[in-house]
Amino acid sequence: MSEPSNMALTTGDRKSTPWQCTSGTGLVVIALALMALATTRAEITGAIWMWATLGMLITGSVLYAYGTFVVKQVGEPNNGTWFAPLTSRGTWAWVFGAMLTLFYVLLYWYPEMLGLGEQTNTGLVALFDPLAMLFHGSGAKASQWFMYGTLYTVLILTLGIRFIFKYRRNRYQVIRTIVLMAAQTCLAYLVPEILEGLQDGKAYFAKDIKYFWPLNYYFFEDWHLDAMRQGGTLGMVCLVWGIIGFALLTPVLTYFLGKRWYCSWICGCGGLAETAGDSFRHLSSKSIRAWKLERWLIHGVLVYIVVVTAVVLYGYFSGSGSIAGVDIYTWFRRPYGFLIGSMFSGVIGVGFYPLLGSRVWCRFGCPMAAYMGLFQRRLSKYRITVNSGQCISCGQCSTYCEQGIDVRWYAMRGQDVVRASCVGCGICSTVCPRGVLKLENGPMETLQREART
Repeated sequence: MSEPSNMALTTGDRKSTPWQCTSGTGLVVIALALMALATTRAEITGAIWMWATLGMLITGSVLYAYGTFVVKQVGEPNNGTWFAPLTSRGTWAWVFGAMLTLFYVLLYWYPEMLGLGEQTNTGLVALFDPLAMLFHGSGAKASQWFMYGTLYTVLILTLGIRFIFKYRRNRYQVIRTIVLMAAQTCLAYLVPEILEGLQDGKAYFAKDIKYFWPLNYYFFEDWHLDAMRQGGTLGMVCLVWGIIGFALLTPVLTYFLGKRWYCSWICGCGGLAETAGDSFRHLSSKSIRAWKLERWLIHGVLVYIVVVTAVVLYGYFSGSGSIAGVDIYTWFRRPYGFLIGSMFSGVIGVGFYPLLGSRVWCRFGCPMAAYMGLFQRRLSKYRITVNSGQCISCGQCSTYCEQGIDVRWYAMRGQDVVRASCVGCGICSTVCPRGVLKLENGPMETLQREART
C-alpha cells in the first residue's frame, strides 16, 4: 500500500538537512562568537586568530549555501521566504535588525567601544591589525573603517557565492555577481589599500575609482581637494577622473545601459544589497504611498547635496568659512555628513534590511541613483520589455523587486518597464516562470517591435 501524498500548501521540504548546512552553521557560529569575544576585549588578537576567524566565516557561509541551494535543491530558490522568522519580519528579523543598527552606531560614533585606540588597538579592531600591517607595513594599525571595509568585502564575496549557487541557472545573474564581487574586492578594497600604503604618509583622499560624486559627498570639500592636489600624480589622476566620472562617464553609460551599469554591477552599496540583502528583497513596499515618498526623498537628497557642494565650493574658492554670515561647516557639511552620510546610508540603509528590504538607501536616499535616474527615465535606451501574451499574473516579478516596482502591473498591460528607480538587477526576469520579461538596450521603436513578435 502506497503512502498518502502530502497535499499541504505550506509545508516545507522533508529532506534531511545536508551535512554541509550543519557544518557551515557551526563554523559561522564559532566565527561570530570569536568576533563577539574580541569585542569584549578578550585576548583574541594576532594573525592566527584573524585568519582563523575569517576562514571559518567564509568556509562556513559557502558550505551552508552549497548545502542549501545545490545539495538540498528544495525547488524554487525562494521557498519558505515568507515563513522564516528572519525573512518575514518575525522575532529574529527584529533581533538581527537591532544588532545591525547597534553595530553601525558604534562604528560611526563610538569606535572606541569596538577597540579603536589612539596608540594601540584592542577588541574587534585589533583583530584586523595583522592585515593592516600587510598593506601598510609593520607598525601600522587598523582603523574602524579598515575593519569595516574588510568585513564588507568578505560579506560580498561569501554571500555572492551563495547568490551564484541560488541563481546558478541564470547566466545574467552569475556574470553580474562575479563582476560585483570583483569590483568590490579589487576596485573598492585591494587597490585603494595598496595605493594608500604607497602614499608614504600623505593626506588621505578617496582612491576608489568608481566612488563618484554625488555618492562621494566629500569629493569637493576643502580637505579632500587639497589632499588630491598635494597627492602627486595619483592625486591629480583621482581629481580629474572623479570629475570625468560624474560629469561625462555617468551620463553616457546611463544613456546606453541604464543605471544598472553602476547600481547592479559595480556599486558597493548595491553589491551588499544584492548579496547580503537578497533574503530580504521581497520586503520592499510596493504601495503608492511608498512610491510617492521615494520620489520626494531621493530627489530631495540630490538637491541637498547639490546645494551643499555649491556652498562648499564657494567657500573653497573664496577662502571663506562662511556664506552670508552662516558657517559652512556647522550648517552645511556636518549636517549632511551626519544625516545622509551616516544615518541614512549606514544605520538605516543597512540596519533596516530585515524590516524594510535590501534597497532602502538605494531607493530612498542615494543621490547617485537619483542623478542616474533622471537620465534613465527620459533618455536611456535601457528598459524591460514585456511579452504580455505569456503573463499568467503570478506576481513573482513584483514580489521580488527590491526597488518596490509593481512589475506585474506593466506585464499585464504589455507595457515596457521604464522607471527611474529600476536598478536592472534582473531578478524580476529571473523568477518569472513564463519568460515574460527581458532586459534590453536599444531604440524604443525597435524594442517594442521585437517584443510584439
